[in-house]
Amino acid sequence: MRSKPVIAWRRTSPIRWASGALALLLVTGLSGAAAARDRGADGKFEKRESSHFVLYQDVDIDESGGLRGSRRFEQQVLDELERAYDRLDDLLGLRPGRRIDVIVYDPSIFDAQFAGRFRFAAAGFYNGVIAIRGDVVVSHQLARVLHHELVHAAFDAASPSMILPAWMNEGVAEWFEARATSKRQLSAGEQGYLLRAANAGMLLPIDSLSAPSFAGFGPEAASLAYLQSYGMIAWLSQNFGEKSLARFIEAVLRSRSIERAMSRIYRMSVYDLEDRFMAELS
Repeated sequence: MRSKPVIAWRRTSPIRWASGALALLLVTGLSGAAAARDRGADGKFEKRESSHFVLYQDVDIDESGGLRGSRRFEQQVLDELERAYDRLDDLLGLRPGRRIDVIVYDPSIFDAQFAGRFRFAAAGFYNGVIAIRGDVVVSHQLARVLHHELVHAAFDAASPSMILPAWMNEGVAEWFEARATSKRQLSAGEQGYLLRAANAGMLLPIDSLSAPSFAGFGPEAASLAYLQSYGMIAWLSQNFGEKSLARFIEAVLRSRSIERAMSRIYRMSVYDLEDRFMAELS
């Protein structure tokens, strides 16, 4: 695998504003039917750029939300993503080697296009792009979601052909999202929920959590899968230190093998991780 590229990072880089409307076909590089499905309310988007992101906003939002409100939202989104990018490097050692595409959709288009597809109602990562439901202000919840989805985008940028097991992909994203609010471990309520599931024999086996995604899980199983995955990543962080996560991720991306990376960094297998996490939980 090629070595990870290094990008010069400026903490206070200005946002560059580009005028004019762009067809989404040019925006995302999607082709054929995929591009046709992803058109905005009027088929046109405006482009904004920051150091590590390219944002396209449906121009119809200017009319529905007001130009001032929509522009403020765009800048807040980019500012939050740049802050998340900085923390992503600090905590997980991930620095995507290209700008990440972000699309802000008119709310009605977002709801019609992505209803039920994303875990979060405000944003998600799909087809190489962070998709966001248009608004006038970045809420606390959206800020957390942006941290979560940035992890998926960073993994995709680092190794687009590699399919990570969902427990790692989602677990790291959940952990990074929680760290955005200085949360470092499972809460008492989360621990209690997992303990009750363990006592009832309902915890999901690591083989199930190693599926490419939790998309096929029912609502209750998916909630449990996300929490178990977060719990295992938090357990690794607590027992081996936060810096071990960055070493683990680097080893996974370099070797393209979860087992080899687990053995090298943690001296255990994924099944050992499952057993030790469940034993401590009980």
